[in-house]
Amino acid sequence: MAAPPARARADYDYLIKLLLIGDSGVGKSCLLLRFSDGSFTTSFITTIGIDFKIRTIELDGKRIKLQIWDTAGQERFRTITTAYYRGAMGILLVYDVTDESSFNNIRNWIRNIEQHASDNVNKILVGNKADMDESKRAVPRSRGQALADEYGIKFFETSAKTNLNVEEVFFSIAKDIKQRLADTDARAEVINY
Repeated sequence: MAAPPARARADYDYLIKLLLIGDSGVGKSCLLLRFSDGSFTTSFITTIGIDFKIRTIELDGKRIKLQIWDTAGQERFRTITTAYYRGAMGILLVYDVTDESSFNNIRNWIRNIEQHASDNVNKILVGNKADMDESKRAVPRSRGQALADEYGIKFFETSAKTNLNVEEVFFSIAKDIKQRLADTDARAEVINY
């Protein structure tokens, strides 16, 4: 009897599923396009339901495949998008620094996460469109930082247009998740020993 074929080795060490959530129009799709394809569009992209992109990065000598899900911000898609919370390992909560209501709604998005996502999901707060003229800014950086501090999560201001902190946000959450997974693996090995 022939031996079963050897399983093909995966081209990554970790697979990490990330979710972008926030109100419609805050720039979730633009952040994803900038990070995955290095491109930016000025036209408004309405995500219908859910979309995703993949990018493989290297962290600490490990290949990390990021599967990044982009959700629709509109209320009518809320039941579709909450189904994707369960498998998420990291969630980027995105608001527009020129739109105060998108910032105020972050608390609602966090409640959604608490209801639908796993307890140990990593979260990061992202104030997008930081390239906009200061006269258009509705949410000072200090308020974003204060909200992040309140929830014990990291905070970045980004610009998909100018590529400000886009790589840093995705690398930061990926690094935190990789560390959490490595810690979990190490604990499991101790328990199974």
